[in-house]
Amino acid sequence: MPAVEVGRICVKIAGREAGKKCVIVDIIDKNFVLVTGPQKVSGVRRRRANVNHLEPTPDKIEIKRNATDEEIIEVLEKSGKLEEMKQIVKPAIV
Repeated sequence: MPAVEVGRICVKIAGREAGKKCVIVDIIDKNFVLVTGPQKVSGVRRRRANVNHLEPTPDKIEIKRNATDEEIIEVLEKSGKLEEMKQIVKPAIV
């Protein structure tokens, strides 16, 4: 199971959004990915994130690269993960 892939749901473990869930939208390089919450759902806005600041979960949704926030919300609703994305996870002590 590749941990860093488009559609993988992760928990941010560093920064002001620590504990919030996000979705990997694009892979920039081996150290950085583009993530989004989306902002309306979990409060994580679309931004570049260091892969060391993300904790991948086993959950994955089927989206295309650079999917819009509306497309991501639609897929989350269909897969029943929308309410799960709103929950804040207490990050593990690193």
